Amino acid sequence: MEQLIITPKTKIHELLQAYPELEELLIEMAPVFKKLQHPVLRRTIARVTTIQQAAAVGEIPVQQLVNTLRAKVGQDSLEGIDSIGGKPTEKPHWLNEARIVIRLDARPVIEAGGHPLGEVLTGVSDLKPGEIFLLTTPFVPAPLIERVVEQGFDAWTEKISSDHFCSYFLKKDYI
Repeated sequence: MEQLIITPKTKIHELLQAYPELEELLIEMAPVFKKLQHPVLRRTIARVTTIQQAAAVGEIPVQQLVNTLRAKVGQDSLEGIDSIGGKPTEKPHWLNEARIVIRLDARPVIEAGGHPLGEVLTGVSDLKPGEIFLLTTPFVPAPLIERVVEQGFDAWTEKISSDHFCSYFLKKDYI
């Protein structure tokens, strides 16, 4: 079998299939990765999440995460890797409670092994310009956020606690 080359775009599932010994290192680097041990999350979220997205979830610089994983399996370091768009930490000016028209708490769906992608994509497509969709999850849903942003929405995620995140999606006026 050909060796998997670890890059920011490597999916977590592929990484752990090729290098199962890296699971403990991931958990050591960011305790939030302990959720990878949950069989349902392992089968669903890990299949679509890249190392770059996991770095954002774990609040670890992507270059540090990639190069630590590469070093552990004997691969050379990569230089010049940027993190995901320098995600803003300050509440954006557009976030206004009165503009939230759709709310989805996806925690029960995710814990049961489901994925809220379809419901989120339907919900954001129903928004009028200036309206906001609020998604509540037990972790930063980085792949889902990227998918919505690719459709031209603004997004911002707020950490409420270690297993409670609120992601806000704004339908822009010019979409």
